Amino acid sequence: MARLHSRFLHCLTFVFYTTLISHSSSTLESDFSIIDSDSEVLLFHQDYSPPAPPHPPSVSCTNDLGGIGSLDSTCKIVADLNLTRDVYIAGKGNFYILPGVRFHCPSLGCSVTVNISGNFSLGECSTIVTGTFQLGAYNASFYNGSAVNTTGWAGDPPPETSGTPQGLAGAGGGHGGRGASCNVEDGKLPEDVWGGDAYSWSSLQNPWSYGSKGGTTSKEVDYGGGGGGRVKIIIKELLEMNGSLLADGGDGGSKGGGGSGGSICIKARKMTGSGWISACGGNGFAGGGGGRVSVDIFSRHDEPKIDVYGGISHGCPENAGAAGTLYDALPRSLTVDNHNLATVTETLLLEFPHRPLWTNVYIRNCARGTVPLLWSRVQVHGQISLLCRAVLSFGLAHYGSSEFELLAEELLMSDSVIKVYGALRMTVKIFLMWNSKLQIDGGEDVTVATSWLEASNLVVLKESSVIHSNANLGVHGQGLLNLSGPGDTIQAQRLVLSLFYGINVGPGSILCGPLENASSDAITPKLYCEHQDCPIELLHPPEDCNVNSTLSFTLQICRVEDITVEGLIKGSVVHFHRARTVSVWSSGIISASGMGCIGGVGRGNFLHNGIGSGGGHGGKGGLACYNDSCVEGGISYGHRELPCELGSGSGIESPDDSTAGGGIIVFGSMEHPLSSLSVEGAVRADGESFEGTVWKQEYSVSNASSIAPGGGSGGTVLLFLHTLTLGESAILSSVGGYGSSKGGGGGGGGRIHFHWSYIPSGDVYQPIARVKGSIHARGGLGRDKSGAGENGTVTGKACPKGLYGTFCVECPAGTYKNVTGSDRSLCHRCAASELPHRAIYIAVRGGNAETPCPYECISDRYDMPHCYTALEELIYTFGGPWLFSLLLVGLLILLALVLSVARTKFVGVDELPGPSPPQHGHQIDHSFPFLESLNEVV
Repeated sequence: MARLHSRFLHCLTFVFYTTLISHSSSTLESDFSIIDSDSEVLLFHQDYSPPAPPHPPSVSCTNDLGGIGSLDSTCKIVADLNLTRDVYIAGKGNFYILPGVRFHCPSLGCSVTVNISGNFSLGECSTIVTGTFQLGAYNASFYNGSAVNTTGWAGDPPPETSGTPQGLAGAGGGHGGRGASCNVEDGKLPEDVWGGDAYSWSSLQNPWSYGSKGGTTSKEVDYGGGGGGRVKIIIKELLEMNGSLLADGGDGGSKGGGGSGGSICIKARKMTGSGWISACGGNGFAGGGGGRVSVDIFSRHDEPKIDVYGGISHGCPENAGAAGTLYDALPRSLTVDNHNLATVTETLLLEFPHRPLWTNVYIRNCARGTVPLLWSRVQVHGQISLLCRAVLSFGLAHYGSSEFELLAEELLMSDSVIKVYGALRMTVKIFLMWNSKLQIDGGEDVTVATSWLEASNLVVLKESSVIHSNANLGVHGQGLLNLSGPGDTIQAQRLVLSLFYGINVGPGSILCGPLENASSDAITPKLYCEHQDCPIELLHPPEDCNVNSTLSFTLQICRVEDITVEGLIKGSVVHFHRARTVSVWSSGIISASGMGCIGGVGRGNFLHNGIGSGGGHGGKGGLACYNDSCVEGGISYGHRELPCELGSGSGIESPDDSTAGGGIIVFGSMEHPLSSLSVEGAVRADGESFEGTVWKQEYSVSNASSIAPGGGSGGTVLLFLHTLTLGESAILSSVGGYGSSKGGGGGGGGRIHFHWSYIPSGDVYQPIARVKGSIHARGGLGRDKSGAGENGTVTGKACPKGLYGTFCVECPAGTYKNVTGSDRSLCHRCAASELPHRAIYIAVRGGNAETPCPYECISDRYDMPHCYTALEELIYTFGGPWLFSLLLVGLLILLALVLSVARTKFVGVDELPGPSPPQHGHQIDHSFPFLESLNEVV
């Protein structure tokens, strides 16, 4: 309806105008006109500006312009022409300004309008100088060396704008970007001070505003540079741009601010050439802001140079005027580029269109864009790109109470910064950072204290990129989060990383929550230091993985398949929830050391002279002694079998004279244990040690305080696991801190507990832990006469029958365990009477849970179950050696009798042939054998 209403009013205006000047109607009935809104709609399918006011009658080619020919055929301007008033040129023919001709109207706001149906050309080295230049033609050519120059010739800027700076500061004028100011006001940041303000954001797609004049430094003389003029070119077919279109702000010299750039609007079906289009701010004591350029070209064969940067500030070279805006209608992209001129002055980016969405937004080359609204949605269909020291800020510094939405396909940052004053809700598919920073200042307003960044495909930080929030921050995604190397950091007071399939914390990179050395306005997570009861969320965390300020976590990684740690993960309460595997490489550290309570249930105590005892936790804190006076250390507290307590500290709140206990590191939960934890580096929840020397640069300065606190106690490492692998260099630690060198007691050791989710036993037994590294929960050393802290505890879940120890290994061969528990003494020695002489006990899969204990013979020569030889087996089968001997003797006797009877019965002397009987007188007859006696048989 709005468009139809606009067209209707425009048509009425056109009819009224043609009635008034019917004698020149033929020149207005052209096929293409810069004042015909309907023709623009047909060409470009959208309205670019409101209806133009009626023009005066067209001038003639020969009488008024001194040219040759006719505007209805071909008009040629062959000689220089200086105009003194606005000129309107209309006709059905061609209009040519021949080479070397100067076509000038050198007065502020002077307007030159060319509206023809044919072709237009500006010859080589020809110039048009005016305040406003409008061109409508079929084809147009701007030849080499030619120029349309409106620099510094602007008329009055739109009313009720503050583009022209006030006062005598010599500030720059504003338009597309703010003008610079070289004044430094007490209590204000450089970006809080600027010259002329920006305006005409709503018309940046069809800019038509003059630039503003720069300020002055003198009451007597106005040294400010003039604002840039206006240029509008609408070409139906081909635009050849080899010349220059200039709408720059005028220079203000050393005593005046530069004027701001003006407006340039170009529309054509095709464009060729490599000319120059510029609406830059003017140079001066303080530079002017850039103007506004809009380009709507369907087919672009060459890329002319287009500039909208701010002017140079001679009074403060590090603070040029802010960049203007370049809008490209075909891809619907906005570019803010300051040509590598350093500045702290900003370009305002106000409400972004919702229908249709812009495709891309580029902020480049030291440009600084700002969205200064209380709530704003920056939404584009494609890419938001910050390159080469660009800055994009949301909200107002010092007022962190705004909320912003940023939605795009991609957010790319290189050597750039995004600043958010309030809360950011970001949704992208790809988020890439190269040597860049995303800084979120949540302020003290808890209602907007939570920001979340969602990147569904990929988040990559490289070359010391940093995401920093002094409030709550959630980073969510469905793909990969990769902190590539040294300096890459994500840190917040409360940090939740969730839903990625993988997180890689590269060598030298950091995940941290809460911040170390946080500022006073940071929202500090509340630690439950005065309670011994375990927060239920540590054992049964919620499933939603959202940032929740009521929970005790300060750093949670939730619903992530695989986590690789080659850098540092550090926090007060670190939790890995619903993860599949965590791998800590040799360079990797997961730490809660010194991140627990300064006070706490087991806080240390102090003697009258300031010497303090150690904090307690798994073990008591060490005594603090001086001469013959001693004070007890902190008490031991917490649960041995399922610990989840923070370590306690020295008990004194002074940041320079205190120590803190260790924090909490929890892997998995009761319902969702970790599938696998592999550690080659370190997992630490140690208590803090007091350093008696403060190092400042190259000098050591002794701490002059009389306070000598004890060490903090170790914290808690609680592991809900399926399997564990500790390499040879791995360290799993919850040790107490050392006391002050002036005599503080050592902190007590913390607690480490392995809560195995499933312990296979019997024939299906598999080792659940392969431990080659070190596990420590010892107390910290005391100093001077003070005592060391007691050792903490290292425990595991009760093991089933046959298994024992923290890691539920098989009971040694020769022992059995027929009860549930982990103590080594539950593996009872097997009865010695049950082991054969030539046998040894053997290990069986899953340990021995019953008696008798299994064994095997020492050699294959012996047979089970008694480990006898074959003969011994035979002997013992028949009752042993004595009985076997009697049986054997009886068997021999029986055999002898059988043989004797057989001889008598079957072998007779008469029946057998043989020699004659021996002669009488022989002692023995040798013709046939016979038994002399029973001894011969035996």
